[in-house]
Amino acid sequence: MTIHLTRKRPESWAERQARVSARWMKPFWWMEYEMEWCAYLLSNWSFLEVLEYLSSLGVLIAVVFYFAESGDRLKQKHYQAWQVINTAEGKGGNGGRIDALQELNADRVPLVGVDLSAAFLQGIRLKKVNLSRANLAGADARNAEMTGANLENASLRSANFRDAKMRGASLRSSMLDETDFTGADLRDVDLTGANLEEGELVGADLEGVKWGQMGSVKKTNVYGVKNAPAGFVEWALAHGAVQTKVE
Repeated sequence: MTIHLTRKRPESWAERQARVSARWMKPFWWMEYEMEWCAYLLSNWSFLEVLEYLSSLGVLIAVVFYFAESGDRLKQKHYQAWQVINTAEGKGGNGGRIDALQELNADRVPLVGVDLSAAFLQGIRLKKVNLSRANLAGADARNAEMTGANLENASLRSANFRDAKMRGASLRSSMLDETDFTGADLRDVDLTGANLEEGELVGADLEGVKWGQMGSVKKTNVYGVKNAPAGFVEWALAHGAVQTKVE
């Protein structure tokens, strides 16, 4: 906001002109003198000052409305994100779903039961996401960042989670048949009651995995697993798992 100052009335042209030594400078001094008079007259015009106050008031009102409507804008953003996800439901490819899912999760919106079957989600970042009962069957989630995710009772059947970071995720009672976890970080993952038949755990880090009451692990490849809990590999092999080196 400009602060209005009452300007001093300019001296007369005769007084100003007397101080100009070089004749060639007089036109420039005359222009400066005229501008001083304009500034003097406008500085004393209350109408301009009122306009400036109104302008400042308009900015204040705009700021108030901006914050007052922030909730509506957030709802609109979430609605548009869900539109993207629902429109691409059951289809392959990205279709803008990665950005939409990340935005919703960043705003802590639960993604319970969402259908992401066959979706391209490579490199998606969904830390601590709530995807319980979600359908990720056949999804390509290689290199995904899903630490601390809730995937309880979800379907990851035939999904690709190679090199995914899933430390601390909960996969309790999830369907993991034919899921590829090659090279994945599965430290502290809860696999209680999960079914992992014909899956791939090649080179996966299983430190601290909770595997009690797991379902079938028949034909699941546990070759080269890292930091597996005591007794896990022996139990898996005894229940039909295999150790096949992948070339």
